[in-house]
Amino acid sequence: MNDDGPMTDEGRKGLIRVLVADDQAIVRDGLATLLSLLPDVEVVAMAADGAEAVDEAVRTRPDVVLMDLRMPRTDGVEATTRLHADLPAAAVLVLTTYADDESILAALRAGARGYLTKDAGRAELAAAVRAAAAGQTILAAEIGARVVDVATGASSPRDEQEAQTRIAEKGAALRGRFPVLTAREAEVLALIGAGRTNPAIADELFVSVATVKSHVNAIFAKLHLTSRAEAIALLAGPR
Repeated sequence: MNDDGPMTDEGRKGLIRVLVADDQAIVRDGLATLLSLLPDVEVVAMAADGAEAVDEAVRTRPDVVLMDLRMPRTDGVEATTRLHADLPAAAVLVLTTYADDESILAALRAGARGYLTKDAGRAELAAAVRAAAAGQTILAAEIGARVVDVATGASSPRDEQEAQTRIAEKGAALRGRFPVLTAREAEVLALIGAGRTNPAIADELFVSVATVKSHVNAIFAKLHLTSRAEAIALLAGPR
């Protein structure tokens, strides 16, 4: 579906294969058209509900499944659970209008690699699809913040002046869950859960990127994690 002229078989091998699942035809078609404009993406199938998404994923073996949550027959959470079990190589990227705690945590616990709301822009969507295909976890900023807030029992910061205090509070709450971590490591874990990159964490904590990397390595070793995706899943899991 790319519009850059005929694509050779060799050229297609490098494309990110995407399946679009949404019960609204106009949204489904619009997403497919939008994604088809990206030079490194190929839309291989579309589905109108979760059950069809699973069937089409098994048939086409996509790299990324762009999944709506509220759909008939089988919803996005159940479809994600099935795909995570039966086709773990397919990264599920949730794209929905719902950003409530229950929906977010249900999707992440089901195995979703990322979570965006439908007000995401084209650039954000493209970056999320590429990140998911590369095995990374991508969360909209407000979604990452909600994950950490729920995991720690904290409220979202009301303004920037409270940010440092909130980071410390979230870190203290996470240290209660994971006492093996130092206070600073717990703060770094909270920021990982909020979707921050190492440079962003460095900026927020006023330390070097090298220091952040050292903390991240220590966190992964202590909690037996191998990726940021596992850290997000750990925070979203049972408390």
